[in-house]
Amino acid sequence: MIRAALVLSLLAAPAWAEPARVVALGGTVAEIAAALGAADLLVARDSTTSFPESLTTLPDVGYVRALSPEGVLSVNPDLILAEAGAGPVETVEVLKASGVDYVTVPDSFAPDGIAQKITVIGAALGRETQAETLAAQVTAGLAEARSAADAVAEKKRVLFILSLQGGRVMAGGEGSSAEAIIALAGGVNAATGFQGYKPMTDEAILAAAPDAILMMAREGDMAISDADVLALPALAASPAAQAGVILRMDGLKLLGFGPRTPDAAAELRAALYPQG
Repeated sequence: MIRAALVLSLLAAPAWAEPARVVALGGTVAEIAAALGAADLLVARDSTTSFPESLTTLPDVGYVRALSPEGVLSVNPDLILAEAGAGPVETVEVLKASGVDYVTVPDSFAPDGIAQKITVIGAALGRETQAETLAAQVTAGLAEARSAADAVAEKKRVLFILSLQGGRVMAGGEGSSAEAIIALAGGVNAATGFQGYKPMTDEAILAAAPDAILMMAREGDMAISDADVLALPALAASPAAQAGVILRMDGLKLLGFGPRTPDAAAELRAALYPQG
């Protein structure tokens, strides 16, 4: 039986009996659970879950960082699998005190980070054998991606834009998941001098001189068109905009650091270096 409020971050996680009603909080958490053959155990997910598409038919309990305990508990789970950034803190405290087993999945962009996520989720779901196989496959894929990245002689500078808020560029800086996937694809993060995701000044964008602009593929009010990018003088003057190298990829695949990360790195590398 999983202990309530237990935070798992070790590879040597013990095995438990398979739960019957699981809530997955975090798109990558849900994706890994499905990859381990446990999609049928999921009874709810958060709004960041988009893959596999079949999971989007599950009840949505809200955004992973703005959850309410009532929403999560309304589906009567016997296990809550939550990424480390789930919140707010007050909600997590209530969920941990509810008597429902709560497992925190470590969030890491380190080389062995995805394998750790898979191992923790596999142990919680009683899918240790499947987790071992999947972790090995992903680890091998990451090794291939790093080898291909190291072979790139002239690395392009890539600016990841998370959003354009009031004409301000919110970019992925040092230590961000955007920087990690750019490096894994053989590029160099053009946004430096700050940690995480923060606004960049026009002067900083001009100094960054990105060869490529990278964004998440979004629809509706969250979409950023090429025209939106070119409407900002600092971006329009960049080598990326001048060359028309404005790239978009599925956000969860690009930044989730889950089972599809080796494929995401290969896809981004092919877009950055179309000539091979």
